[in-house]
Amino acid sequence: MKLNRRQFVGASAGIAASTLAAPSLYAASHGGKPKVVVIGGGAGGATTARYINKDSDGAIDVTLVEPTRTYYTCFFSNLYIGGFRTIESLAHSYGGIASEGVNVVHDYAVGVDRDAKTVTLASGDTLMYDRLVMSPGIDFVDGAVPGWDVTAQNKMPHAYKAGSQSELLKAQIEAMPEGGTFAMVAPPNPYRCPPGPYERISMVAHLLKETNPTAKILIADPKEKFSKQGLFEEGWNTHYSGMIERIGPDFGGNNVEVNPDEMTLTIDGTVENVDVCNVIPAMKAGVICERAGLTDGNWAPVDGRTMVSRMDENVHILGDACAQGDMPKSGFSANSQAKVAAMAVRGALTDSKVFPAKFSNTCWSLIAPDDGVKVGAAYEANEEKIASVDSFISQTGEDAALRKATYEESVGWYEGITSDIFG
Repeated sequence: MKLNRRQFVGASAGIAASTLAAPSLYAASHGGKPKVVVIGGGAGGATTARYINKDSDGAIDVTLVEPTRTYYTCFFSNLYIGGFRTIESLAHSYGGIASEGVNVVHDYAVGVDRDAKTVTLASGDTLMYDRLVMSPGIDFVDGAVPGWDVTAQNKMPHAYKAGSQSELLKAQIEAMPEGGTFAMVAPPNPYRCPPGPYERISMVAHLLKETNPTAKILIADPKEKFSKQGLFEEGWNTHYSGMIERIGPDFGGNNVEVNPDEMTLTIDGTVENVDVCNVIPAMKAGVICERAGLTDGNWAPVDGRTMVSRMDENVHILGDACAQGDMPKSGFSANSQAKVAAMAVRGALTDSKVFPAKFSNTCWSLIAPDDGVKVGAAYEANEEKIASVDSFISQTGEDAALRKATYEESVGWYEGITSDIFG
């Protein structure tokens, strides 16, 4: 089934929010419109801004803070590396959101004063809020991969923030010498898009099979197992036999260092000369969450019933940055959580009705042309966390027609969700 925009948005309409706090009668006590500031214009933040603005019918003043004028989705960026999409097809502007009435500010949020309820921008401007929504995505843990930091990202790209990093990594792969080696340092849990590194390996293998078939792929992985492992390993054996070697923790995949100047990868003391090295470090919530004092060290704990911070009842945190329970860090999850947060915010500020929080997520991956697989679940929130209540996953040995249909479904989903996020 190819999921189109209307089907996706219709299915998403059932995802509603709850709040256990009594709704605020803001207008009666303060006069004028309540103000909401949303930090981060990705799948979580942009969706929240759109839905608060749309569903409040202009009763709430919504400001979206996002530094980039063109947003490149991380989801589907691996398909660009594999040659299945153009970089332009991943690019989205904020014109649609602005035309709907959201105040879009292209700047960096550099500080939050939770007592004064203000957000400071890099320009020096200050924004006041009654409710703050934070969806800043991920940053990297300092020192997670010895020898690598963000100053080395041009020599050893992470490509886990899409756009120029994706273009750079693909260019490096295409420039590899005949029979060269592509290496990946995979991240430890938890991280953005659990199947993402392994879909990327599939797409790199597809590209090399066409352009450099004697090349090798080496994965240094600190995890004993990974998302969709059986599906990926089946696909690699079928489509890219002999090309891919994964070294897990039993053989030193958790003891890795790199030298970007020498282009070497050292695994448990053994030095490997490589031609391209994709370093995906350990991750944490976007740094603005840490500056606001809303993390447990790496992630921002929230109550999944409203996506409200466990440290501040006036701040909602969602998407990759939050620690919420069972949901993976994905674009679909962020979009789903955004609708819960938007309804909770609207209920608190306008005394409108809210509903019990329900969520869904599906992660599709492409292994080879028309060989798509997926994993997903439905979720409900309780006092402790967002909990999985029903799940599904593609099976090994599926026929080609089903795998093709799964891939086509993912293409339809992409068109639907990006329309839902950006208008």
